Amino acid sequence: MKTYSLKNIAILSVFTLISCLSFGQQKQEQKFWDNVRFGGNIGANFGNSYTSILIAPQAVYQFNSYVGLGAGLNYSYSEFNPSRNSRLQGSKSNIAGGSLIAIAQPLDFLQVSGDFEYLHVNRNFDNPALDDTYWVPALFLGAGYQQGNFVIGARYDVLYNDRKSVYSNGIQPFVRVLF
Repeated sequence: MKTYSLKNIAILSVFTLISCLSFGQQKQEQKFWDNVRFGGNIGANFGNSYTSILIAPQAVYQFNSYVGLGAGLNYSYSEFNPSRNSRLQGSKSNIAGGSLIAIAQPLDFLQVSGDFEYLHVNRNFDNPALDDTYWVPALFLGAGYQQGNFVIGARYDVLYNDRKSVYSNGIQPFVRVLF
């Protein structure tokens, strides 16, 4: 029996999505871009001994007013430098990957979504014996209240692993803005 890695499945899914969308829009290329919505997330957090930066753009093709499908990129950097007298371990991490997203709007105010993320995690500590590099998947199912282009809600990672996940727990609040 042949097994397929999540990386191969994600790459095949993105290729299939791009192929289907480009093939179906050859005659009406302008109409294709009229249905693409852009958005994502950007953030920064700075403290005495902590820095965190996040950028995660998304593009969603809106098939109609009820259903959209898209892809995104994710990158975050964090660094923790405790004072010299501290017993805490300093660290730096780089997390990069991609995501596929499906959005549905069954009611005017309700948006439900499924997000699949596949992230590469690279963590480096003051003690090199603790360094770690690995891939981690996340499959979020969520719902939110929508008002225009703005959605606020929560999502749950059904693949959550408390030892490997980059998130503190399986439930994540989210804010989504697509233009």
